[in-house]
Amino acid sequence: MSNQNNSYGANRRKVETPHRSPVIAGVLSAILPGAGQIYTGQIARGIGFMLLAASMVGLLLWARTTHEFEIFQGILIVMLVALVLFWLWQIVSAVWGATNRKFASSWGLILVLIFTYFLGWQATEVNLRKFFTEFSDTFTIFTRVMWPWEAAIERPEELTTIKSPWGNPCPEILSEAPEQTGSESSGVWVMVDPPCGELGSYVVGEGLKEGTMLTVRGGGFDPNDTVEIWWEDPIGQEFQPRYQGDTVSTTTDSQGNFEIAFSAPQYQTPATAVGMQVHKVEARQVKSVGAPILSETVSLAFGRMLITIFQALMATTFGIVLALPFSFLAARNLMSGNPFTLAIYYGIRFILNVTRSIEPIIWAVIATVWVGLGPFAGVIALTIHTIAALGKLYSEAIESIDPGPIEAITATGANWLQVIIYAIIPQVIPPFLSFTIYRWDINVRMSTIIGFVGGGGIGQILFQWINQTRWSSAGIAVWMIAFTVSVMDYASSELRKRFV
Repeated sequence: MSNQNNSYGANRRKVETPHRSPVIAGVLSAILPGAGQIYTGQIARGIGFMLLAASMVGLLLWARTTHEFEIFQGILIVMLVALVLFWLWQIVSAVWGATNRKFASSWGLILVLIFTYFLGWQATEVNLRKFFTEFSDTFTIFTRVMWPWEAAIERPEELTTIKSPWGNPCPEILSEAPEQTGSESSGVWVMVDPPCGELGSYVVGEGLKEGTMLTVRGGGFDPNDTVEIWWEDPIGQEFQPRYQGDTVSTTTDSQGNFEIAFSAPQYQTPATAVGMQVHKVEARQVKSVGAPILSETVSLAFGRMLITIFQALMATTFGIVLALPFSFLAARNLMSGNPFTLAIYYGIRFILNVTRSIEPIIWAVIATVWVGLGPFAGVIALTIHTIAALGKLYSEAIESIDPGPIEAITATGANWLQVIIYAIIPQVIPPFLSFTIYRWDINVRMSTIIGFVGGGGIGQILFQWINQTRWSSAGIAVWMIAFTVSVMDYASSELRKRFV
């Protein structure tokens, strides 16, 4: 009897469905994609088809007119064919929909994906030939980054050294360029020609632009022995420049003299630098070697890693303190009591969404303008983003609590603050702890990136080492970051097991 009633109900619903003409549905879809579906009562599907077709047409026009990348004619033809097939498919779909039948809905998705991925392949300029054939150009860099331990150990060296200043950029009056160093009491000397010029730089779209060609001459060194050329930037950091893939070095003649030519190294001058910056070119010869010890690179990377961890700690702490009040104001179940509190809810949510949508690296750029280069700028950037992220996560945890305790405490006459203390906080402590630990882990990783724009920590020195092509030193920093993140991940999981 029940089956008969169900059959009768199904037949009755089928009879009550308004008749739609397949011809009209097909014609409407041919004129405007999605219109046939709307005509047959599938309004959401029809609007979706309409938007998909409009997006595909818009993207096809953009691909034909954009200067962002070079589009191949064959790609355009494939995209046009996919668009036409999608148009035909949605016509047939509308016709079948008018007779309450479904028409291979997966094919429409496949056509959209073909269109999207062909355009995406072209827009992102994927080049598999370069990927496989030009990897050898980066093999040296890759191996030094992944196996950098030669830079982790050094031996105390007794050196014969002499430095000569070099200016960037050249002053308008050449006589104002730095005076070249002459001989010392030991008889060692070095001269750089020209005394000033342009540094190497990386130009987007053009690649590495070499700096001014320099000729370095020197004398007074031990004969027939290696002399290394080192570079000291205006803030005292030293590195060995590279030219044509090798570090710059030469061998003295029988009188202890040498001459070598190379281009000024790639170096990123700070945006705040004013006027001519004085660098130094150093000729260095090793006289004796002591026992192996940890290098200055390891010491520097370790110190900067500690600063990075403290950055994450301070940012997470400040973020928790400031995110907590915002999270309660951004919880709909607490703020929907009247129009005034609901307006506060929407305002806080909007602010949190906008703040969270801006990446920490952008906040770091703003912070460096605000308080200058250094770790404090990184703390500010991470704190701002942490407030927005934790404010959202905390508020969602509050919205998902059991309303029973709230109703029970409210029934006793408790005010809004008492409800939060006795009904809400006991329920949200576990998820709050989980989100906080997770955010601490995120901030450690983010701290390494914001250093690239002057936010301090290990990211800043890593950026300098990459600019100076000190790949082994950069590799030590990378491994130290990876080790720290792994330890933090393990510690976070243990904390979650114990307290969450």
